[in-house]
Amino acid sequence: MKKLFVLLFLMLGGLWAQPTGQALLQKMEDLQKFDTDMHSMVTLTQQKPEQGNKTMRMSFYRRDSDNSFLIHIQSPESDRGNGYLRVDNHMWMYRRNTRAFQHINRDESIGGTNARAHDFETRNLVDTYQVQKNTDGSEKISEEVLGKIPVYKVHIQAIVRDVDYPIKIWWIEKSSNLLLKEEAYSANKTLMHSVFFTQYTQVGKHFMPVKQLFIDEFEKGNKTLMEVKEISTKKIPNHIFTKAHLESLSK
Repeated sequence: MKKLFVLLFLMLGGLWAQPTGQALLQKMEDLQKFDTDMHSMVTLTQQKPEQGNKTMRMSFYRRDSDNSFLIHIQSPESDRGNGYLRVDNHMWMYRRNTRAFQHINRDESIGGTNARAHDFETRNLVDTYQVQKNTDGSEKISEEVLGKIPVYKVHIQAIVRDVDYPIKIWWIEKSSNLLLKEEAYSANKTLMHSVFFTQYTQVGKHFMPVKQLFIDEFEKGNKTLMEVKEISTKKIPNHIFTKAHLESLSK
């Protein structure tokens, strides 16, 4: 009987055990990495102190199987025809007035807003980040409540150079493994950027954030609301993810 009690205790302890950082990252990646192509319309509403609001509307194409995406800005008129393209590990910004492509990194601002190129690409979390360690070698993961939602608070750091920010804190909903809040820090641990993931939609077995609020913590009052609508999972022709196609859209 004693052995049976010990066995049950160990089994239940395993069920209640806090997940490892690697397991959390993998679950988050699996939930948000599509096995189909995806096209949607994205609206970015930028609010800057003393400048008022600016609304940018764009067409967004994404293919996670080869980490490709294309963004074509449709409005306002001053930005129409500009765009962004990712193919393999290369990312470019295209400007209609110069008809030139410029190689960019993941921290590039999209249309001058608080949204970054990183926010549109496939989230290869396991290959990009690792959970930070405490002085005793344990992972920096704690259980908290965000509002009224039980979450894991996870401190992570980048393991590659090409990231938007090298240090982050994530609040991950325990029941769904979806990211609810992010704080991003510079290498010297200055808080630069916060993101609130306020709404997701399910696409097949996967989830996509369709409403995010980006807050600039360095320039107070500067923030951007991103909304994703008209999601389609129809197969996208290969020629869409090319420089030639993005350039043709501006003519």
